Amino acid sequence: MTLKIRIDDSAPPYEQVRAQISEQARGGVLPVGYRLPTVRGLAESLGLAVNTVAKAYRALETDGVIETRGRNGTFVAAAGSAAQREASAAAQAYADRARRLGLPEDEALAVVRDALRAAYGE
Repeated sequence: MTLKIRIDDSAPPYEQVRAQISEQARGGVLPVGYRLPTVRGLAESLGLAVNTVAKAYRALETDGVIETRGRNGTFVAAAGSAAQREASAAAQAYADRARRLGLPEDEALAVVRDALRAAYGE
């Protein structure tokens, strides 16, 4: 696992750690079951505060990218299915809400497209 933290980057260091691990896990660079370094170990190797790495790990666990197995360590989770389930639930909740608001399907879809463009920077 290779991570590069840029101090001059506009993203805070914990977000850089979170984004890079997430990208590597979803891209297959870090396979499912790969054991991640300890929070303390990764913080030391990157020259970051322990709390910074811990915050990134918590966010990754919330996103379903990693899982902590107590004293056994932290591992890359089979995140695709968990992430897909969460996205599907969010999409269903949005669809239900848009319908209750009386939005026609094409307008509801246009709102989603705009939100995705904004989120993905397109």
